[in-house]
Order: sequence, then structure tokens, then C-alpha cells
Amino acid sequence: MKYLVRDKMLAIGDDYWVEDEDGRHAFLVDGKALRFRDTLELKDPDGRILITLREKLFTLRDAMTLEREERRLAVIRRKRLSLLRNHFRVTMAEGTELDVSGRILDREFKVEYDGELLALISRQWYRVRETYAVDVVREDADAALLVAVAVCVIRMAEKEREDGVRPVPVPAPAPG
Repeated sequence: MKYLVRDKMLAIGDDYWVEDEDGRHAFLVDGKALRFRDTLELKDPDGRILITLREKLFTLRDAMTLEREERRLAVIRRKRLSLLRNHFRVTMAEGTELDVSGRILDREFKVEYDGELLALISRQWYRVRETYAVDVVREDADAALLVAVAVCVIRMAEKEREDGVRPVPVPAPAPG
């Protein structure tokens, strides 16, 4: 099943709907304003919180925590010691790991478990620039979790890009 994500939301406090491939509201991404850290809630169409996405504070490297019913579900971090620049690891609470790799900022990446494709995230199916799809490949996969992982990884990559872009001082030409 494909879920369509409108990618216009960059500011905390903005909300947006994730629709299924038939155009029905599947999940609401609710940005929580006025929080000390980046916090989002993924809700069902009736407003029930399915997963809370939180920026993890006071860590040596950026991380986001996914919580379900106020219990940690997973932690997402950039995978270090990887040849791929856009490579994230999702460590589930029970110890299993999901692997996220591809062109994150281009919205062209995949989520795998032990080499098996769980979801493919792509913009190629849509002409609207601000839209990408989370195509959940396995029918028994947790769609809410995979949508939350896609949203988190994109936010983390965007934040890294913003934090990493600093003006480089250019020396003045030597007189002469």
C-alpha cells in the first residue's frame, strides 16, 4: 500500500495529512509547537496517537526516538562507518535493526530488515514536487512505523544539511 506524504511541512507546529493511495486520510502528522525539542505525533484519522516522534537531546550525535503508548519503540541514528552518506539505522526496542539507505534528501530511499525490503520511499511516482510516497511492500509490516521512520529520517537529514551549511570565510585578495 502506498501512502502519500505532502512534504511542505518544515516548521514545528505545522500539521499535515498522509493519505493512502485512494486519497483517504490515513495518518495525521501533528507538529507540536512550543516544545523544547522537536516533537511530532503520528495520529490515526480519529485523532488517536499511534507514534510519538521526539528529537533526542544531549546525545553526541543526532537521534530521534519513536514511542508508542509512552514506551520507546525505536531510536533512529545516522549509521556511522558506512560507505553510504545517506544511511540510517533504526534500532527497535527489542534489539532488531532496520536499515535505511538511499538519497534521503531526494526522497529516494528504502527501509530494509535483514536484507528484506519493507518500504520504498520515492518521489518518482508523482509530478507534484512536495509529494513523496511511502510504499509499504510487506502487507504484514507496521505502516505507521514505516511512515514515522521516513518522516524522521528526512527531518534528520534536512536538519544536518541546515546545520552543516555555514558560510566559509573567503580571504581577501592580496594587494598587488
